[in-house]
Amino acid sequence: MAQIILDMLSERFTAGEIVETGAQHGNEWARVAPPAWLQVAEYLLRAPALLMNMFIDLTCVDRLPREPRFDVVLHLYSIEKKHRVRLLAGLPGTSPSVASVASLWPGANWFEREAFDMYGVVFEGHPDLRRILMYPEFQGYPLRKDYPKEKRQPLVRRLPGSV
Repeated sequence: MAQIILDMLSERFTAGEIVETGAQHGNEWARVAPPAWLQVAEYLLRAPALLMNMFIDLTCVDRLPREPRFDVVLHLYSIEKKHRVRLLAGLPGTSPSVASVASLWPGANWFEREAFDMYGVVFEGHPDLRRILMYPEFQGYPLRKDYPKEKRQPLVRRLPGSV
């Protein structure tokens, strides 16, 4: 459906930046090297032939025991061109981090915060990277596959009337 996106990415970026491309059930995807993540995203947003101006979703997948352990997954859509693409960036299990795309698509802000809160992925340059679902004293990242299901969290007493 949107092979033009993959062709333009392959022309514009090196094989070290666009690691792999493909399509599954009519949905095109590109695996991006983490250092090129923000540059590729910005190109998709600003290239006149692409105009991927609608942020759809950003999430994380834990692929334990595989390395790279985490995949950050970004779904984009072009309202004008009517095509979509999925970007993936593989991140290591220790200190996973990638550039934030919240400066390009402000709607990505809370999605990046959720990936940080649930998986521990740090989004460099994020304007307000802090927990969004769990309380600040929560220890660990509950959607990681190695998070112990029986883990007890510290009891946090709240003062009456506090949020």
